[in-house]
Formats: sequence, C-alpha cells, structure tokens
Amino acid sequence: TINNGVTKVDLRLEPADAVFVIFKNKAVKMDVKVPVKTENTLTTLNGDWTINFQKDRGAPASVKINDLNSLTENTNTGVKYFSGTANYIKSINAPAQWFKKGMATWLDLGDVKNLAEVVVNGKSVGIIWKKPFRADISSALKPGKNTLEVKVTNLWVNRIIGDAQPDVTQKYTYTTWDFYNAKSPLLPSGLLGPVKIVAVK
Repeated sequence: TINNGVTKVDLRLEPADAVFVIFKNKAVKMDVKVPVKTENTLTTLNGDWTINFQKDRGAPASVKINDLNSLTENTNTGVKYFSGTANYIKSINAPAQWFKKGMATWLDLGDVKNLAEVVVNGKSVGIIWKKPFRADISSALKPGKNTLEVKVTNLWVNRIIGDAQPDVTQKYTYTTWDFYNAKSPLLPSGLLGPVKIVAVK
C-alpha cells in the first residue's frame, strides 16, 4: 500500500526468517493485496520408520521404530547417546488427488533436533535448519509408492555424555575440557515429528 509517499508491505515471517523486499519498477497501483494461501493436511505419517545410523559412532547400523520420539528415549545405549546423522526412511503412497493443478505439496517435519535434509525418491529437496521444518516436495513426489528419507544431524553433546558413562569401554569423542559429565542432561535428538504432508494452494 502506498499512502502519502510511504510504501507499506505486510509480511508474515516465522522465527529466524529473513526476506529481501525489492522494488524494481515504478508502482502502477496504489494498493495490491496478495491472496492468503490455504493449507490442508493430507496425511500424518504415523507408524513404522527405519533409521540408518552413520558408521563408527557407536550406534547399530539400523533400527526400526514404531513411533517418532527423541533418540535419547531408546533403550539401546548406542542409539540413546548417538551423535551424527541418522537417516529416517519410510515408504508412502501418494493418491492421485494429491496432484491437483495449482496445489503444492509440502512435507512438515514437526520438530527436528537439530537440522534435516529431505530426500524424496532419491532427490534432495532441501536442507532445513530452523522452524518451521518444512520442505516443498512437489517436484519429487509422484503418484503411487514413494520413498521418503529424512537425514537428521544432531549435536555432539549426547555422545560426549555417553562417553563419560562409567561402564564405557570404547569412546568416540575427545575434548580438551570436560564440558559435560555422566550426569549431564541429554538433549532431545532426532526427528521428533509429528510428520505431515500438507497441501498448499
């Protein structure tokens, strides 16, 4: 909106967002309203996930889980104290009605600790490092069966705490100062969800 020589631009920004506002040409209208996009949840990805872990970090090569929660809640100590990249894999079926003209399909990861790369059918569609943890998967998703991968990388803190446990026989980290000890609280870790597929129009 232009009023008394002042240009006003209304923006909706999420936490940690940043945008560039560029005026390339002279205004031809005094007021322009951009339609607000609508969203509709197509499905929530509940149920089983397979997690493949980065090698030589103390975790098993792979585990299967029934629900998404922090890796620190796992009973396997290699998973509980894991630090590195964990690849969450799931097969999803995309019905034809998800591919309507003018509709974009986004993957909403819910909460992530700490950043994630989203891969659909072998194609990387983006690295997400802040809320909202979302990626546009329209270019990679296809009708029928799809393979979804979410490669989540966390911090080193939990592995350092794991290496400080009194019964540890092999350590995977080294620090010049003991910033954490065996009783230090673990940080939430991994893909926490809920993971949803959202239609944006």
